Amino acid sequence: MRIAFELSGEHQTLPRSEVLGCLTSTGIPFKEIATLDQVLIIEIDEMPPIAKRLAMTHHILEVIDMCQVSPQRDSNTNMELITAMVSASDLPLGNEKTFCVRAKIIKNYTYETSTLERDIGAIIYKRGYRVNLENPDVVFRLVITGDKCIFGRLLFSIDRHQYESRRPHLKPFFYPGALLPGVARTIVNISSVRPGELLLDPFCGTGGILIEAGLTGVNCLGMDVQRKMVQGTATNFQHYDIGGELIIGDACNIGLADSSVDAIVTDIPYGRSTLYMAQSLQDLYVKSLKEMCRVLKPGKNAVIVSQIPMGAIGEDVGFKVLECHQQRVHKSLTRHIIILIKR
Repeated sequence: MRIAFELSGEHQTLPRSEVLGCLTSTGIPFKEIATLDQVLIIEIDEMPPIAKRLAMTHHILEVIDMCQVSPQRDSNTNMELITAMVSASDLPLGNEKTFCVRAKIIKNYTYETSTLERDIGAIIYKRGYRVNLENPDVVFRLVITGDKCIFGRLLFSIDRHQYESRRPHLKPFFYPGALLPGVARTIVNISSVRPGELLLDPFCGTGGILIEAGLTGVNCLGMDVQRKMVQGTATNFQHYDIGGELIIGDACNIGLADSSVDAIVTDIPYGRSTLYMAQSLQDLYVKSLKEMCRVLKPGKNAVIVSQIPMGAIGEDVGFKVLECHQQRVHKSLTRHIIILIKR
């Protein structure tokens, strides 16, 4: 089956990587068919249960059909192609089922979504199916993006409001500079860690990354050099009913055996005002990445958030760089997010 993920527009590259990380963690083979503006399409035999894990996806569709469209083409011509596609589609509807149509236009097209929904709904209605706008059995979605119109059946809608309730300042223990929950969940997912595996955050701070990992069923191990951070994370763990281990320790000298953790996801301290035991920030980066590489299992991933590019350091200590992303926070801060795999 072909599956389309309607991705968030809040970042250009992270939403796609999050979906691919989640899919990889399931072990189910899949093939990437297309990456469009805010849409990822894959081919897979069965849809794995990853919807509740995702943070930067809006909807997941089973693709029924697709057709070519163009913002440079006359809108009536595009509409004729879309209506012809829907008219010829094999609809997953029994006579007893009701439906509604919802449309999403990403960019560069001038259609009114309400008009598109009405016209496509009329075509399906004329085929003998009943409309129910309030509580339909099946929701069809049309997504127009780039040069494609995707027609599909809604499988899942992602509850993104849950992340708002876990914003840093709403937690029992709060410290400025923490990642937003949606970003923390996304980078946990990018690591491809599986439920039941062990994830280490050696700079755990207030525990935001570990909380998002724990809520997906991952075993959490947090470390911080500051006692107050470890104690505060323990308070946040209790509030969200997260299990896991927390230790006071130096990320440049991690007290774990070689190749003992399944994933590492961490946000390395940015400023010189942050307490650390290394001689300098550069010393902190090099020594901590070397320790992360030592304790991570071969073939497993580390996702590192930092204020500077870390690719060269990662390669020097034994990692291979898989991906690099940037996220602008404000004028003076851009986060660098790097995905590393231990060779």
